Amino acid sequence: KAMHFQRQKLMAVTEYLPPRPAIPPRCLPRQEETRQEENGYARLLRRQVEEAFRDNRMIAVCQYNYMPGEDVVMMRHYLRKHNIEVKFFLNEIVRPVLSQSKYKNLLPLFVGRNVLLVSRETKAKEMLRVLKGVPQINLLGACIDDTILSRKGVEYFARLPPLEAAQGQTVGALALLPSQTSSLLQRGSVYLTALLDQHIQRLRAAETESPAEPGPAQSSG
Repeated sequence: KAMHFQRQKLMAVTEYLPPRPAIPPRCLPRQEETRQEENGYARLLRRQVEEAFRDNRMIAVCQYNYMPGEDVVMMRHYLRKHNIEVKFFLNEIVRPVLSQSKYKNLLPLFVGRNVLLVSRETKAKEMLRVLKGVPQINLLGACIDDTILSRKGVEYFARLPPLEAAQGQTVGALALLPSQTSSLLQRGSVYLTALLDQHIQRLRAAETESPAEPGPAQSSG
């Protein structure tokens, strides 16, 4: 049903018209400088995130709950003893960086407020020992030597022997196989040599005994 003519006039008269700005928008100064400053700061933070993931062999992602400033300082102190640094980055900065890198599988861990524990060495055992006394920091996962691990994976990695000990065990295992193969190949020749020596000794013993046998026959004659 069409609207009545009087109602149409009433609607047109009572239509809301926003007030015109006192200064036209084209007369206002541009805000390009502030935008450039914000973009420059964001680029600086993104560069720091990229450096943290590029220069460190261990990057642990943790959930951060509120803790007093003194406790944060103590945690930093204990972690720094093992060359582990604490990094606070906003998820709005970290997520765009990770989405375009090989670490994009870590994106589901960045929910809420997070903290990164980074180190140039694989100090997983030392990190877990310190975090055990800090219940406000919960380990979610980590990337160690370009390998993404869950919390259970980090705990299993911490129980592994040091790299030098593992390399020594590997070298010992690799050296054991050729030595066993060499001993197996030489066993036949050694056994044959022993049999031949024993046979030669018997022949020599028989030769030494054979001239002595005609002696009694000659004396009886």
